Amino acid sequence: MPEPPGGPAREPDRVANPAFEIADLAVSYGPRVALRGVHLTVRRHEVTALIGPSGCGKTTFLRCLNRMNDLVPGARVSGRVDFEGEPIYAPTARPIEIRRRVGMVFQRPNPFPKSIYDNVAIAPRLAGLRRGLNELVEESLTRAALWEEVKDKLRESAFSLSGGQQQRLCIARAIAVRPEVLLMDEPASALDPVATYAIEELIGQLKRDYTIVIVTHNMQQAARISDRTAFFTVEGTDTERAGVLVEVGPTAKIFANPSERRKEDSISGRFG
Repeated sequence: MPEPPGGPAREPDRVANPAFEIADLAVSYGPRVALRGVHLTVRRHEVTALIGPSGCGKTTFLRCLNRMNDLVPGARVSGRVDFEGEPIYAPTARPIEIRRRVGMVFQRPNPFPKSIYDNVAIAPRLAGLRRGLNELVEESLTRAALWEEVKDKLRESAFSLSGGQQQRLCIARAIAVRPEVLLMDEPASALDPVATYAIEELIGQLKRDYTIVIVTHNMQQAARISDRTAFFTVEGTDTERAGVLVEVGPTAKIFANPSERRKEDSISGRFG
């Protein structure tokens, strides 16, 4: 299958002890190729934004980082994805453990139909934790910048919260199992501007303790919150179109000096 002009995008420098190293990653859903030829390094304790037009494979790529695509019938992943130096698609790798270490926050808030407390406590309970649960719930809600708003109503339904609060609750739920990485798939797209600002502020705080990879269609948001940006687009003929990585680098450089017209068009809002 042909590569994009000039070959797949690669970063010129090597990074010591990266969180992820991805090489020649390709994903298919049945006969349809969704993503091909991706080479990318994700650095620790940075925010990496994935941008590009709709249908270019951003979410598909994100879901490869904790093997969520395993849950999609007909999905096939090839290439290499190393997390902390270990190949996560090796036969001996344990997907459940990978998903504990690499948490996921989805596009729309998806709290469980339980209390605020139980939403945060459920995963640690399932993992067998009994002691220190109250402290863990408080710590997780504090890290998600939600504790002060809910500390007096922990037994109330999670659905009593606003949309922005529900999304921060979902972040607290992900944090409660002590992951090393947080994947975020457009976490503010369903929120109003005030709630979006709160999520962006929270991301800036969380990167001190976590590596964050975020999909966003909001170019201004990517410019505000990320340290590095990976730009994806779609290449190929009508019958063999697939998402490809065009460029990756420091966010300031990607936005200040777009190297290709199609990327400049996307960043300036002309398409995607």
